[in-house]
Amino acid sequence: MAPGLPLSPEAAAAQAARTIALQMLEERGRGAVLVGVARVDAALEHLLQALMAPSAAKGDGLFLPDRPLGSLGAKVALARRLGLIDAPVERALSALRKLRNAFAHSAESASLSDPIHSGRLEEIYAEARANPLWAPLEAVLKAQPPAPQGPLDPSLRDYILLITILVAFLEATAQQLTPFQPPVVMGFSGVSRQEPEPAG
Repeated sequence: MAPGLPLSPEAAAAQAARTIALQMLEERGRGAVLVGVARVDAALEHLLQALMAPSAAKGDGLFLPDRPLGSLGAKVALARRLGLIDAPVERALSALRKLRNAFAHSAESASLSDPIHSGRLEEIYAEARANPLWAPLEAVLKAQPPAPQGPLDPSLRDYILLITILVAFLEATAQQLTPFQPPVVMGFSGVSRQEPEPAG
């Protein structure tokens, strides 16, 4: 691709995914799970914001923890109802929410290789492996020199790949969206039809 030309959504996602995967390598154990889900949560929030009209009040707090879209579960449900994510992605995001909650509330040191967690994620990994970035990113992770914490556990590697693909594609999707304009708007004077804004 010639310099200065914008990347296709897939190429941008691939570029972002490699960066995310290498950053995720720095995390281990509980931190990897919590940081990974936080990144997915932020990317999903960005996706929803890309479809919404800008807030009239700066910082309306719609996504704050005590507000309607403050939880990951609410964001997942809304994204699915709006058709922004498909059913397998919804299942993956819901599984990650449960995983995060289990790790956050576990008194002992939880591990992704524990049967309760690996069983929950195995079906999600099987679906995510169909993504064309899975194999090249797996090769990138395998090529990295061993970290001071030791070699990369396969269950953590799969988790990093899942997080990476979700974040990269949620962000790539957000970049393709423009704020939604309903065809009609209710006001005190009645229902008025909106003219679509000309494409910029």
